[in-house]
Amino acid sequence: MIADVAHELRTPLSNLKGYLEAIHDGVVKPEPDTLRSLDEEANLLSRLVDDLQELSLAEAGELRLDCRKRDTIKLLKQTVAVRQSQAAAKGISLSADLPKKLPLVNIDAYRISQVLLNLIDNAVTHTPPGGVVTVAARKLDNCLEISVEDTGEGIPAEDLPNVFERFYRVDKSRARATGGAGLGLAIAKYLVEAHNGEINVQSEPGKGSRFTFTVPVSK
Repeated sequence: MIADVAHELRTPLSNLKGYLEAIHDGVVKPEPDTLRSLDEEANLLSRLVDDLQELSLAEAGELRLDCRKRDTIKLLKQTVAVRQSQAAAKGISLSADLPKKLPLVNIDAYRISQVLLNLIDNAVTHTPPGGVVTVAARKLDNCLEISVEDTGEGIPAEDLPNVFERFYRVDKSRARATGGAGLGLAIAKYLVEAHNGEINVQSEPGKGSRFTFTVPVSK
């Protein structure tokens, strides 16, 4: 993991150092565009450090959950609404297909929303303009199943077993600015499992992906 972390930190740190040296040498002026680039690199580093901290806590079994009985329909609608403008800006239809009633679940609302946002962000990133992303939920035995389905590029069969591994990217050439550090799905997996649930994916190249996760129904 140390080697992976070093690899992920090297690029944004090198970019920041390069910009600052260029400003110091007078090659680049600290104009708005330059400062914006520096801010983007700093934000990337900050997100990466936050993700690494969460991942280390999760792997150590030290994530604290504030679990309470929650109205899942309300939570899902609110979470989808957070990302609708982002999806619309890319020309993607993002919607929630939910029944009128779902059982209460004993969850940490912030953490489950974090899982859902990660899955939505992935779906929007890998779905072309004109595509569709749908969030749905249903009762399944003693669990509630939540799904995020897209009409995007899909995932090759050989990559499916690895998508929840830390630092794994399906598209190895994808830039960190658009593809992330490959930690989001690993964190999502730990968060779901901390709720005694499971997370899975079904996908076919060219036809899209469907990520699902479960949480136990409150008794």
